[in-house]
Amino acid sequence: MRTKLSVCRRKTRFAAYPDALQVAANADVPLRPYRCDRCGQVHLTSRTKGKRTPKFALEAR
Repeated sequence: MRTKLSVCRRKTRFAAYPDALQVAANADVPLRPYRCDRCGQVHLTSRTKGKRTPKFALEAR
C-alpha cells in the first residue's frame, strides 16, 4: 500500500531504523518502523496486522 503524501508530511522522519526502533521501544502503544515510499526515510506505524512483532515488544510482555 502506498503512503499518502499528506500522511508522510505529518509523520516524524527518522534517518535509520535503529533511531526509529529506539523511539518505538519507549512508546506506550506497539509501533513498528517502515521505509516510506514517498520520502525514502523511516516512519513509525501502529498497524501491525500481518506483520512481525519487534523483538523489544516481545520482551516487554
